[in-house]
Amino acid sequence: MKPMTVLSMGIFLAACTQNPPISNQSVDEKTLAETRSVATQLVSTLGAALKKEIAANGAASAIGVCNVAAPEIAASLSQQTNWQVGRVGTRARNPNNQPNDWQQAALNTFAERAAQGEKFEQMETYSVSQLNNRPTLLYAKAIGLQPMCVQCHGQSAQISEDVKARLQALYPADKAIDYNVGELRGAVVIVRPL
Repeated sequence: MKPMTVLSMGIFLAACTQNPPISNQSVDEKTLAETRSVATQLVSTLGAALKKEIAANGAASAIGVCNVAAPEIAASLSQQTNWQVGRVGTRARNPNNQPNDWQQAALNTFAERAAQGEKFEQMETYSVSQLNNRPTLLYAKAIGLQPMCVQCHGQSAQISEDVKARLQALYPADKAIDYNVGELRGAVVIVRPL
């Protein structure tokens, strides 16, 4: 099976917002474990790349990791698995990366669960929807804001002037600031045909 193109992914995501979840469809533990592993791989690969770039060249340079490398990491995982792997945020930095209806509902659920004291590390949600007569897993894994992330996503007063300038150049409509460590930042999202 070929990986989804951007156009087919857009059509797919639009369909997911129109097709209700199949409430009686269960997902086996092996499928969930594989999906969790890919979500973890995206977060750990991106985190390692960010740490390396921050250490070598500073936070302003690390914005390029999120701008260029993060989509490349997600695309590579998508190609390896033949699933659609990506990230969405509670507040978008890139206006072209808004969560769809299902993803927004997942983010809302994560925020409610966090308010009840649940830790992001264990927080996930999923459902199965029908697409082209095929059951498809919609999966989301919460991402909490880590200490290194405040350099680019923290309170405006915490963000250095060189980072602000780089953000303004790349993301003039940026809304992904004023977060605190431990706050819900977004989710890894995976669309996986079953």
